[in-house]
Amino acid sequence: MDFIQTLVLAIVEGITEFLPISSTAHMIFVSSFFGNGEDEFVKMFQVSIQFGAILSVVALYWKKFFDFKSYQFYVKLALAVVPALVLGKLFDDKIEAILEKPLPIAIVLVLGGIVLLFIDRLFKNPKINTEPQITNKKAITVGFWQCLAMMPGTSRSAASIIGGMQQGMTRKLAAEFSFFLAVPTMLAVTLYSILIKDWNYQGREQKGYEMITASTENLTNFFIGNVVAFIVAALAIKFFIGFIEKYGFKIWGWYRIVVGLLLIAFFSI
Repeated sequence: MDFIQTLVLAIVEGITEFLPISSTAHMIFVSSFFGNGEDEFVKMFQVSIQFGAILSVVALYWKKFFDFKSYQFYVKLALAVVPALVLGKLFDDKIEAILEKPLPIAIVLVLGGIVLLFIDRLFKNPKINTEPQITNKKAITVGFWQCLAMMPGTSRSAASIIGGMQQGMTRKLAAEFSFFLAVPTMLAVTLYSILIKDWNYQGREQKGYEMITASTENLTNFFIGNVVAFIVAALAIKFFIGFIEKYGFKIWGWYRIVVGLLLIAFFSI
């Protein structure tokens, strides 16, 4: 993976991670275009640069994350992340198999887009507009909604935002809680991919950190990828919050449908 490919993948991750359009799907398609989608380091890289993206959430909402007087906030995040951790571990191998097949991911992209076309109509009268109003039960429910994103192409952001709106949250609060929930969820996934998961790299089983430190090029790519993902994700978050408050989710639904259909056509040839 060269510098340009690293830069493009990191930009794609930063833009798409917190938008309801599936960052995993976009990175898989981009790496397939580059012809390195089967490379184990590239697969690990796509997961590990989420670390940069989640740091952008912490940086933007640092007052929230470091307000240690409000311990209930941390309790809600801990409860909400449990379903994804348990089910993610149970279905890790099946998820890995799906990640190698771009066509079903493109189909899910379209189906998710159709759902987004109607979300604003379904949840018209939100009653919860501040984080303290979110009960532990509602937080756990959003955590289960997030698990829908284990199918690549669904979008973790879309699933958790829809879950929040289904629980009575405003668009803005549902999006922000989705961002908050991304931190423990993606941190766990990133640490698992780097420290625990075995990757078949260069003919032998290696941990993620062994692949990263295997060469100066890999280490540089990892560092640059996270820095770029951090910067781009911060900009994307600030844009997205204002956009959905004003326009809702319909445009993202059409985006998913158009991109999904184009990719279905591309991978069917």
